Amino acid sequence: MKFIIGIGGVTNGGKTTLTNRLIKALPNCCVVHQDDFFKPPDQIEVGEDGFKQWDVITALDMEAMLNTVRGWMENPVKFARSHGVGVPAVTKEEDPENQIHILIVEGFLLFNYRPLVDLLNKCYYITIPYEECKHRRSTRQYTVPDPPGLFDGHVWPMYLKHRKEMESCCLPIEYLDGLKTKDEIYNQVFEDIQNTLLNRL
Repeated sequence: MKFIIGIGGVTNGGKTTLTNRLIKALPNCCVVHQDDFFKPPDQIEVGEDGFKQWDVITALDMEAMLNTVRGWMENPVKFARSHGVGVPAVTKEEDPENQIHILIVEGFLLFNYRPLVDLLNKCYYITIPYEECKHRRSTRQYTVPDPPGLFDGHVWPMYLKHRKEMESCCLPIEYLDGLKTKDEIYNQVFEDIQNTLLNRL
């Protein structure tokens, strides 16, 4: 059985922290990070707000990301091994179809790209309020540091815009409160995934 989980949400909301814990806890679990699909800096346009447009869907090669997810769907075992994830061999008595394979797709703009959304079995979205988000973002060290005013001038407005678009699509998204402790968020999601998988078996 193949099962794809989408973990989206606001910048610095805790997506990667949650994803990393789930990978360790779930069987045969691989991950695809949206951040790995950013286009080169010279292909990122400067918008009317005066900033390079990193926080929009066109900054990402979503076609390549979609193809990566499809590659996993075609052969999760081969995908896992090529990404250094050990998958237990299936004995002759076992039916390979009964083996659960899980893919976590993680990123800040997952649910604004319909072809990808259509492949997801479960969607989670982490939210945190403006003040907390700005505080966390200011304490993070980025390879390319944020220019002054980027958060208020580009990052937060784009987050609000994309969230509104996403909500108007009426997707079955489960919202998570990013102000809860890491353990609370993890336990909530892990339990929900376990229950969903049990109901599908």
